[in-house]
Amino acid sequence: MLDLKKTNAADPDFVRLVKKLDEDLTIRDGDDHEFYDQYNQLDDIKYVVVAIKNGRAIGCGAIKQWDDQTMEVKRMWVDVQERGQGFASQILNFLEEWARELGFNRCILETGIRQPEAIGLYKKNRYMVIENYGQYQGVKTSVCFEKYMPS
Repeated sequence: MLDLKKTNAADPDFVRLVKKLDEDLTIRDGDDHEFYDQYNQLDDIKYVVVAIKNGRAIGCGAIKQWDDQTMEVKRMWVDVQERGQGFASQILNFLEEWARELGFNRCILETGIRQPEAIGLYKKNRYMVIENYGQYQGVKTSVCFEKYMPS
């Protein structure tokens, strides 16, 4: 069974999991990593979920306010050995519900073309590809998604 814990960016489990995520992204992004890394700092993230299985933190995700109606999904990660069990979808669905509770009706996110697992996850969860937004406009290695979530 998976327990999902609401927390914030100072949570030690979240910080540890994000370190694993960043190690993976450093390899996948290659020369582009520095560009992406500047937009993945934890300072402005207030809404974090940590997934706990058998007492051990195995995954995480976060949402960050983008505008008055939109939350941006950030820092999604599930430990490699725990993948393929639907945990990432559970984390994502939990974040969407939390966004709705906070009064938001849309989630957006960016992922990279070198992250096919992430692209598959978002498509499976009914996210639609959109034009790259914000700092990702014109970035050929980025793929942006959105999902409307009526209350």
